[in-house]
Amino acid sequence: MDPIMFIQFVLTGAFRSATPVLFTTLGQTVNEKTGVANLGAEGCMLMGACVGFIVTVQTGSGWLGAIAGALAGGVLSLLHGYLVINCGANQLASGLTLMFLGLGLTALIGRPYVSQQITGFDVVPIPILSDIPFIGPILFRHDVLTYLAYLLVPAIWFFLYRTRWGLSLRAVGESRIAAFSTGRNPALIAYAAVFFGGMMAGLGGAQLSLAYTHFWVEGMTQGAGFIAVALVIFGMWHPVRAAAGALLYGGAVSLQLQLQTLGVGISPFFLQMLPYVLTLAILLVWARASNRAMPAELGRVFTRQT
Repeated sequence: MDPIMFIQFVLTGAFRSATPVLFTTLGQTVNEKTGVANLGAEGCMLMGACVGFIVTVQTGSGWLGAIAGALAGGVLSLLHGYLVINCGANQLASGLTLMFLGLGLTALIGRPYVSQQITGFDVVPIPILSDIPFIGPILFRHDVLTYLAYLLVPAIWFFLYRTRWGLSLRAVGESRIAAFSTGRNPALIAYAAVFFGGMMAGLGGAQLSLAYTHFWVEGMTQGAGFIAVALVIFGMWHPVRAAAGALLYGGAVSLQLQLQTLGVGISPFFLQMLPYVLTLAILLVWARASNRAMPAELGRVFTRQT
């Protein structure tokens, strides 16, 4: 294969493979800015993928499926919010429980739909831009949800750092007591962030089943929710840097797929490990810098006063 074409295929695949993780990473960035970590993002992604697929099969509408998937992820995350914010539960334990709940529930309700196919979202080339040599196929030949994911990066940055609502959200993550003393409601703000994070994870899962694969299979996220949580740390809780991390992960996934297609003499098990090994390596290098950027309240138990 021509090296230029190979690079183009890898980069195009990077954007497609990164999209489900990017949705989830952006949601968890907002979520953790309030001091609440959600390891159940994997379960929310699975709920989005499963419910979105079921609704699309039943209605024939990919958009209704995407909306239903996002809402399913958001509703599931509210259970985590209740346990953490109202009951003062340990965030890590609650998140893991949510993940297993999502895995079991989707396996149950999604079983009749495993062998079914849908149209979902097809690639929509952007006129003129998609015809630009080399760059066009990489950036401008994707499904609508992929375009939406990358447009959300600057939108969420603007929300967090250029609006009063974003300031309130960050204030809760740095000091719930100080935020409460200025008239803010930390619990309400945290609930809104948790719900948004769950919706984004659900939308990421919906994109996976409705646009990327066009089918549903049990456990199809394969740990993408945990990768998203790791990329929030890599991005130091900043949406633009987190998006860059998602693209690196997507590039690793795309590279291993292209190498397998070419029949490169490397164990397929090693190639499948590559995206996760890369994520771990990035975290090892970035860990110390990330600790300095971590919201002060992250992981701390909510109290009745906040």
